Amino acid sequence: MTSSRTKAAAAWVAMILFSVLLSAVPISAQPLPGAGKKVLMVWGGWDGHEPKQCVDIFAPWLKGLGFEVEIANTLDAYNDGAKLKGLDLIIQIFTMATISGTQEKNLEEAVKSGVSLAGWHGGLADSFRNNTEYEFMVGGAWAAHPGGVIDYDVDIRNRTDPITKGLTGFHMKSEQYYMLVDPNVEVLATTTFSGEHAPWTKGTVMPVVWKKMYGQGRVFYTSLGHVSADFKVPQALEIVKLGLLWAARVPGSGDDPKPTNPYK
Repeated sequence: MTSSRTKAAAAWVAMILFSVLLSAVPISAQPLPGAGKKVLMVWGGWDGHEPKQCVDIFAPWLKGLGFEVEIANTLDAYNDGAKLKGLDLIIQIFTMATISGTQEKNLEEAVKSGVSLAGWHGGLADSFRNNTEYEFMVGGAWAAHPGGVIDYDVDIRNRTDPITKGLTGFHMKSEQYYMLVDPNVEVLATTTFSGEHAPWTKGTVMPVVWKKMYGQGRVFYTSLGHVSADFKVPQALEIVKLGLLWAARVPGSGDDPKPTNPYK
């Protein structure tokens, strides 16, 4: 009798455990937003912009969203043009330096074909100062940062775009980039120069966040992110994360850009 009761109790416990396990499994598990998407992160150049530390912020986050992430610390990653065209997104964090003709052509052709490009600060807009077609692709180039590391404000210009939706203006203590900007970009955030460190710039409104197209590829850029600590500012971190999702064409991350040419 005791043996029968023991077996019955064990069977009952097993049924309960099985039911609990079944209830923990979702009926239709949703795929991760980055599932099936390939990302290449290329870092290097001037160490002052802390490229590796920035990779360490965003690479784990991307992997956690299901992206397949490859990390390279050499521009040789651009040597294989066919491989580049098989990617979804290239994130470049490579200040100054020089790029070979083949590497530049492979990168540009990949973006033209539909691979997206994203980056921040000097890692994208102060990368290869002798390469004008590269600057044309990015949509702007660094010119100066009057006063060096200073206090400045960022204003959200587009409060409906998924990259900046829900964000309000915020404060930074970092380099305020004065840039040469292609008017054929969609500007999402700006900063206004006080003129304290360069009087002739007083009142100048400068793009801080933009998106654009180059061929079929999306390009996302923000001048935020001088060093990795800049991303301790929640808005700066959020803008880059959402910008990367947009560039990777994650559903719901936003449409192709609508240029906000100020000269129209």
